[in-house]
Amino acid sequence: MLDPKLVRESPELVRAAIAKKHLSVDLDSVLAADAAWRALLLEVEQLRSVQKAANAAMAALKKGSPEFLAKLGEMKAVSAQLKERDGALKAAEERSREAMLSLPNLPHASVPEGRTPQENAVVSTQGDPGAVGAHAVAHWDIPGFPRLFDFERGAKVTGAGFPFFIGDGARLARALINFFLEEDVRAGYVEVSPPIFVNAASATATGQLPDKEGQMYETTPDRLFAVPTAEVPLTNFLRDEILDEAALPVKRCAYTPCFRREAGSYGKDVRGLNRVHQFDKVELLKWVHPSSSYAELDSLRDDAESLLRKLEIPYRVLLMCGGDLGFAQSKKYDLEVWAAGQKRWLEVSSCSNFEAFQARRAQIRFRSKESGRAELVHTLNGSGLAVPRVLAAILENNLEADGRVRIPAALVPHFGKSHLSFA
Repeated sequence: MLDPKLVRESPELVRAAIAKKHLSVDLDSVLAADAAWRALLLEVEQLRSVQKAANAAMAALKKGSPEFLAKLGEMKAVSAQLKERDGALKAAEERSREAMLSLPNLPHASVPEGRTPQENAVVSTQGDPGAVGAHAVAHWDIPGFPRLFDFERGAKVTGAGFPFFIGDGARLARALINFFLEEDVRAGYVEVSPPIFVNAASATATGQLPDKEGQMYETTPDRLFAVPTAEVPLTNFLRDEILDEAALPVKRCAYTPCFRREAGSYGKDVRGLNRVHQFDKVELLKWVHPSSSYAELDSLRDDAESLLRKLEIPYRVLLMCGGDLGFAQSKKYDLEVWAAGQKRWLEVSSCSNFEAFQARRAQIRFRSKESGRAELVHTLNGSGLAVPRVLAAILENNLEADGRVRIPAALVPHFGKSHLSFA
């Protein structure tokens, strides 16, 4: 959520942010809702002042005197007006807050212009895509693939995009989760096992609501949401709390299954492990001091990249353009791995700085040593990492002539074998 004061005083800055993100948001309606609430608030405050003055005057008058009764009648009339206005004020305040929630975060000055993913900027490429995958095919075409990753039975049991991982397929996914978590803890993150359902307040705090209702799975009648990412429960861990400044940065990591409808996905993007509705992911999250948040973003990105380097997977780093940045982020990098069988890049991590956008919604603050005041933290998160596409890249890049898949050396202690066989 943006600072309402900034919205009122610098509407053109907000309008420029909306344009840079290529979003359709009616800023004029937001400003009108805010103005209506503030006008009604002023009216209520004036009525309360009149009521307070009448009370003071009555205290100085003889009870039952004509003057006292006149003031009593005046106070009753004001009280009736206040009762009516208070209800209207509460409704106006809610309309204003809902309108403010529709405004996206401001993109950082370094975010490039652009509308489509094709306009994202390639920051760096690590590893040589041409040096891997001599025998590669798309992972779903590897002979025996359905024996370890059964999409057909998953569709029967639940629906498309909910595969069974079987035998060494399940074991390899678990090995990746363990590898990610152990490396992340070694990098200074504290492991957390969070709930995998969150309430609407939590989803609103991180920006999933009211922006992404259609992408989340929702329960009834409780109105709980299956987590689309561990970012949501992790961020809300400190909701409505004030930290000591000396405690910053606070670093957490968590594994959860993640659930997304992935509405609008089609074609090659949804083949095999490329895009599923339930998937495993380890999330990295930081609460940081505003003065260091962009240095912390670079550090978080390097933590995610180090996992790919140790897994020997060629990857590239993209800086998202305005149109591909997302509603809540100020700046975002995507990490994409090379999948040799598909001959394409697959996103496995997004590393984002939200500045104070989420913290203002969630009221996560720190006590400033200098001012003594409670100030908003900055929140950052990134995938460290998402399992299915990393798994797809390993299967395709390391497929050997005999149909087995070589397991990266860093993963062997977790998997227990040097090769994966589909036989």
